[in-house]
Amino acid sequence: MKNTIAIIPARGGSKRVPDKNIRPFLGKPVIQYSIDAAIKSGLFSKVIVSTDSEDIAKIAIECGAEVPFIRPHDLSDDVTPVRDVVHHALKYFQQENISYEYACCILATAPFIRVEDLKKGLHIIKEKKATSVFTVTTYAFPIFRALKISKNNQLEMFWPEHKLT
Repeated sequence: MKNTIAIIPARGGSKRVPDKNIRPFLGKPVIQYSIDAAIKSGLFSKVIVSTDSEDIAKIAIECGAEVPFIRPHDLSDDVTPVRDVVHHALKYFQQENISYEYACCILATAPFIRVEDLKKGLHIIKEKKATSVFTVTTYAFPIFRALKISKNNQLEMFWPEHKLT
């Protein structure tokens, strides 16, 4: 599909699981599953990895993604929201006079991502004229940040008082 970008954020400084984005999982670096799904879907005119790590960048390129920049350190800490990373990538391309009609953020640590889900997500955006979609799953028990679909087909929190927790 023309004018659609997949952005895969992959920070190099994980403290709990060092190098988690490039660790081998069933014979491939974890990030390769996300890259492969994005490419195989045929939905994206560009698949990029936004990273602060030269090691991740090298593997991402070997897996078929582009790494047009190394992400600044101020967007690469434990508390940087993913939306800021995606915004940075889109702003980078805007400065290059390139814009995209659709942007898809795919986490690097999503080895079970399915091409069908990517295609369904884009279909929902177009069919419902939604501004965004994301994957969710059912919980076996209530969790304070859980979401539900409202009567007007919008996502809302079960417990809005926990919105910022």
